[in-house]
Amino acid sequence: MLISQGPGGITVGDPNSSDTAHKRQSLRPGTLRRALTYMRPHRRSLLFLLLTTAVDSLAIVATPLLLKEIIDEGILKDDLGLVIALALTAAGLAVVDAVMQLGQSYFSGRIGQGVSHDLRVQTFTHVQRQPMAFFTRTQTGLLTSRLNADVMLAQQALGLLLTSATGVLTVLLVLAEMFYLSWLISLIAVALLPLFVVPGIYVGRRLQRYSREQMQSNAELAGVVQERFNVSGAMLAKLYGRPKAEAAAFSARAGKVRDVGVKWTVFSRLSFISMGLLAALATALVYGAGGALVLDDVFRIGTLVALAVLLGRLYGPITQLSGMQANALTALVSFDRLFELLDLKPLIEEKPAATPLPSPGTGPAPRIEFDQVSFRYPSAGEVSLASLEANTQSPGDRSRKNPQVLHELSFELPSGQLTALVGPSGGGKTSMTHLVSRLYDPTSGSVRMDGHDLRDVTLDSLRDTVGVVTQDAHFYHDTIRANLSYARPEATERDLMQACDAARIGELIRSLPSGLDTVVGDRGYRLSGGEKQRLALARLILKAPSVVILDEATAHLDSESEAAVQRALTTALRDRTSLVIAHRLSTIREADQILVIDGGRIRERGTHEELLAAGELYAELYRTQFDRPAADANGAGPQPGVEGPEGHNGFHARPQVMSLGDGPVLGGGPMLGTGPMPGAGQMAGGDGLSLGGGMPPGGGEYKVRRRGEPDEP
Repeated sequence: MLISQGPGGITVGDPNSSDTAHKRQSLRPGTLRRALTYMRPHRRSLLFLLLTTAVDSLAIVATPLLLKEIIDEGILKDDLGLVIALALTAAGLAVVDAVMQLGQSYFSGRIGQGVSHDLRVQTFTHVQRQPMAFFTRTQTGLLTSRLNADVMLAQQALGLLLTSATGVLTVLLVLAEMFYLSWLISLIAVALLPLFVVPGIYVGRRLQRYSREQMQSNAELAGVVQERFNVSGAMLAKLYGRPKAEAAAFSARAGKVRDVGVKWTVFSRLSFISMGLLAALATALVYGAGGALVLDDVFRIGTLVALAVLLGRLYGPITQLSGMQANALTALVSFDRLFELLDLKPLIEEKPAATPLPSPGTGPAPRIEFDQVSFRYPSAGEVSLASLEANTQSPGDRSRKNPQVLHELSFELPSGQLTALVGPSGGGKTSMTHLVSRLYDPTSGSVRMDGHDLRDVTLDSLRDTVGVVTQDAHFYHDTIRANLSYARPEATERDLMQACDAARIGELIRSLPSGLDTVVGDRGYRLSGGEKQRLALARLILKAPSVVILDEATAHLDSESEAAVQRALTTALRDRTSLVIAHRLSTIREADQILVIDGGRIRERGTHEELLAAGELYAELYRTQFDRPAADANGAGPQPGVEGPEGHNGFHARPQVMSLGDGPVLGGGPMLGTGPMPGAGQMAGGDGLSLGGGMPPGGGEYKVRRRGEPDEP
């Protein structure tokens, strides 16, 4: 919705959201002064705007004088030559007026577009600096609306505001000329001016309220559209959605906007209607009073015509000026919403005297140390805005601190060695990797790299040093080449293909008609899960960082691809400090160090053999993955208190604690070293090596459920 276009566009609000707060929220102090600072870089265009306005104003006030002379000195005195000369002069002034108005439009548009460009770039840059917690809480559509709709509204309102403001000079010159021609008629016109101001003030206040409400409603609609129309949302809606219910809900939202739109339309037109009515009444009054003065020979008929023309030139700019408040408030509401976002201080900031880390490849891989590290995720009030969240919490809920997920961790990642993190889901493994890449900072303690606290190093050098592959790799809606080059823009095609070959996806890319120029689709959805994962590994290999973090990086690979990629990773991780999260224990047997994480604490540490010999949690995890499934596959019956594979007494085994992958498998291939999989058969998703997602936090016991009974969350 654009206010200048009226509410005909689709703008909806959440019936359950706190719209009242958005309606009645007032502008913050200093918004106007701060908004004016964005005009400074455009002082030159503003100067030219003033010059064109001055010339145009002179042309406007000169024309009525020419009309007066044409009537009084030309027509009434039967002087055809003077009539023609003055008429040609008036025509020339009309051309000058048109050219000057075109110049005013150009320079006011240049200023408005320049300010919107500066605002959009500044906001985009600022949002990029926000921590990951900001993006996990913010609804994307609401955020994009700030950068698009609000900036555009600010630009449009600012353009109208500049156009209205330039009318001030015209009004002053017109009034001066009117008093010169007739002080009595001028006093009548001036006495009517307050009638033009009052409606503008009343309407302006109402429009400010409705403008803010419609901006928020439009942002909420963008959030709904963003969620429903991206690939993941569209797939979810098609698989689980209720089209009739969704349409009914959307209709209810649209009905709410319809009601707001009607009010907006009435009040936006009320100002112009009242101004037009007042102008017509004032003109009739002037003609009546002026006609009487002409009949009394106070002044001639040419003067009356000139006054009538000047009156039209007066009330036109006055009407625009009366709308200045509405335009100014609309612009200020947009500025205020943008400033609200710009004032949100990023939690992760680079210190002014930050030290750069050595470039990767210039020395040995760095040593990483966790020193008494505790961590909790920031509260909503610390990282986001209520107006950017679809379901706004109360102020108390937004300020409530989250529980700690890591507790006084102290350990070391030796230089050039592989450290694996294992443990139940929700134990804090991924949170630990977030601290190494400084997506978050510790609540207490410090994470150091070669003795440097990560809070004291430059962010650019840290990004160059650390490379991450997550379980759900993200790709932009662009070509394979562009997505790979994002990690290393200067890479040649040979570099790209070498990385792809190392990740065992080069052959596939060569078989594609467009090769590296194949578009992968939104979030890479034109690729299979395994292809996306291998492409993400190719991007990591191309970046060649000195610290590598793998968060279940091979979870979506089939057994053959996984074996190939594991060989590639063996080469890629050599002499690099590596931190690997693994649910598949077979993939980390050769790790130099294994940390068993449970409940945000390190329960065990050591090598694979040492942890097995200890016979504690890691050994239980290992036996869960290999010993029991193998025994079941070899015909052993159910153990006391434990389910057997599918087919034993109507129960089937639910994988727990450490699983090999994150979802059900595609195809019923054998498990590593265990023989056939229990209940082998084709199941959707995953990697053909294991089942499902591990034990729920808080217990190591088996969970028993009957066939067809849904999994627990």
